[in-house]
Amino acid sequence: MPTPTPLPTAKDSLLFTPGPLTTSLAVKQAMLHDAGSWHWEFNAKVKAIREKLLAVAGVLRADGYETVLLQGSGTFGVEAVFLTGIPPEGKVAVLSNGAYGERMVLMLQHARIPHVVLRTDEDVPSDPAALDALLASDPAITHIAAVHCETTTGILNPIRELGAVTRRHGRIYIVDAMSSFGAYPIDFQECGIDYLISSANKCIEGVPGFSFVICRRAVLLATEGWARSLSMNLLDQLKGFEKNGQFRYTPPTHALLAFEQALAELDLEGGPRGRAARYHSNHETLVTAMRRIGLRPYLDPAHQSHIITSFRYPEHPSYNWTDFYRRVAEKGFLLYPGKISKADTFRIGNIGRLFPADMRAVVYAIREALVEMRVPVETTP
Repeated sequence: MPTPTPLPTAKDSLLFTPGPLTTSLAVKQAMLHDAGSWHWEFNAKVKAIREKLLAVAGVLRADGYETVLLQGSGTFGVEAVFLTGIPPEGKVAVLSNGAYGERMVLMLQHARIPHVVLRTDEDVPSDPAALDALLASDPAITHIAAVHCETTTGILNPIRELGAVTRRHGRIYIVDAMSSFGAYPIDFQECGIDYLISSANKCIEGVPGFSFVICRRAVLLATEGWARSLSMNLLDQLKGFEKNGQFRYTPPTHALLAFEQALAELDLEGGPRGRAARYHSNHETLVTAMRRIGLRPYLDPAHQSHIITSFRYPEHPSYNWTDFYRRVAEKGFLLYPGKISKADTFRIGNIGRLFPADMRAVVYAIREALVEMRVPVETTP
């Protein structure tokens, strides 16, 4: 027999992940409506969302910026930038220190776009000096692609310094800000960003369904005729919005209704700076509590973001990730497995509709799970 559907009053598990996230009740309730994808009321909402995202980014359409919404996850948005924005003779330099930099490399391989990869270790930020040397030695490179917060570890890469190098060499700058936009104030002009990609279900605390690209209009208009994809052609989608305010293909209507509410809640919290303050408090509370039970973060604090935190496995033969995850999940908290290639870790997200009390609660559950597994825990006060 099928598993019974939980009652509407049942409490969902809290999601300690980098997305999808725990969302507010109001965001969930916003989806309890149907919307006509061609109706003027819905199109007005889409227009308002596009404008609001520019405001969150701190840029204006009058200054030459645009927002393009695209059906699909954040990965779709990143790939759409590559498939739309790289000219036939273009070449991309990817800065990689984790799984999402490597995913960019896979996208470029599948699209047969020439590229070069500048790697650092997973616990080492991308190096602006190395990028400077690479661009000086290879004039064929036309575009630079970097990940702001690499959630493989939670490391924060120096997008401002990388952008200064990119601008000095006159190249186009693509930033994957999937897990940072809305939780870290980003100065587009200071960073020299040409394309920034993020997703509805990250720090703005919406639900999955679409990604968005905030870009310089002139840079996008210059891509006419380059697109390697029909459905992921960002320039054609911009033209569609300008023509009739509509998505070219079926829009994620319910996700957009939820996102409208999520943007309103971001405002109530004080915008990206206010949200950053809560996430930072979540991270500090988490790390302090985890250290008290003997679990140590993987990253140097100087490189650690407040988005997601990687912790090393307990060094004990009784510890097993699968068993540990199940025990913590049964207590109502969903953690995230590690992705680091050279260390055994698990990850705890600090974002979404979570607060310091939730971080203390998840650590209490983690401690209980370890005790049940007969893994020794510290009791530092």
